[in-house]
Amino acid sequence: MSIQYEVEPLADSYGVADSFPKDFGYGEEEADIEDSPTPSDSKPRILLMGLRRSGKSSIQKVVFHKMSPNETLFLESTNKIYKDDISSSSFVNFQIWDFPGQVDFFDPTFDYEMIFRGTGALIFVIDAQDDYVEALGRLHLTVSRAYRVNPEINFEVFIHKVDGLSDDHKIETQRDIHQRANDDLADASLEKLHLSFYLTSIYDHSIFEAFSKVVQKLIPQLPTLENLLNIFISNSGIEKAFLFDVVSKIYIATDSSPVDMQSYELCCDMIDVVIDVSCIYGLKEDGSGSAYDKESMAIIKLNNTTVLYLKEVTKFLALVCILREESFERKGLIDYNFHCFRKAIHEVFEVGVSTPWTGSLAAGTLCTKAVTLNGTPRSTV
Repeated sequence: MSIQYEVEPLADSYGVADSFPKDFGYGEEEADIEDSPTPSDSKPRILLMGLRRSGKSSIQKVVFHKMSPNETLFLESTNKIYKDDISSSSFVNFQIWDFPGQVDFFDPTFDYEMIFRGTGALIFVIDAQDDYVEALGRLHLTVSRAYRVNPEINFEVFIHKVDGLSDDHKIETQRDIHQRANDDLADASLEKLHLSFYLTSIYDHSIFEAFSKVVQKLIPQLPTLENLLNIFISNSGIEKAFLFDVVSKIYIATDSSPVDMQSYELCCDMIDVVIDVSCIYGLKEDGSGSAYDKESMAIIKLNNTTVLYLKEVTKFLALVCILREESFERKGLIDYNFHCFRKAIHEVFEVGVSTPWTGSLAAGTLCTKAVTLNGTPRSTV
């Protein structure tokens, strides 16, 4: 389905990206951890941990299940471990485990070694609007215990619910939490343990941006994808390009130029518009078909000479480009280069299917074939 719009840009007023149909998601959570093991248990895990009412379940519901942020006010407190299987593509294929805030690591029934051993990333959520002294103590206990079991885990700290704080207060809170957490690690001789900090809120796109950074660290093909995007934009006159997971609006890769938050928000809003309109006009009369398929494409022209261009890459991924109107006049060239880019991405998928997560796909995987863009053979990625 092809969609084309001409709209005016919004001046610093971006709404919450929550307009997906509720059935356009990843499905329901699996049973809790006490159930018998399943084959999906071997998938890499992202753990969501933190004190009670810090916002862990809300993050999971908003990002992966399209729940409106306002609806999360009615979520009950988590009292057991939930496993949520996220299969957004063949190489972004992981589980999210949502832990209750009262988890006791010293409980003999809690097999933390089994849990941490198969974990790719541990996200610890801290409520920035609450007194975070207790949270910092739990953070130190959690990451130090996990690091001793599996030093390969990526440790991420979401300083959450910052929507109610002023800009100065946000910066001061992040600085204070960063300082205290690293001081605690230094006192415990854990200087090699690295923590990454993000300011997040479910009421804007910051939570999607933070989750994008977390997920990218779990994609071994990331250098290859970034190189392909760099070649594509340099030969097409494109200013910025994102490779999005359509359902969650997590971008799994972008080119090497800096990410501007406003550009990212525009691209997220474009995905919302495309899916919303496709769900209304793109389905057959009997409701069959898909709102997003290989024919999906959209062009949005803003009144500041900026063009947003979306093209389907796979059934899970979309390429969203930002470029100027004068560059878009060469649409034929852009589409040809996109065809080459899409073919290369599918090659990455084919390799990714046969590459276990325990290994790392080197950036030179595609070196068996020269990548051709703009009709001219380029040096291989």
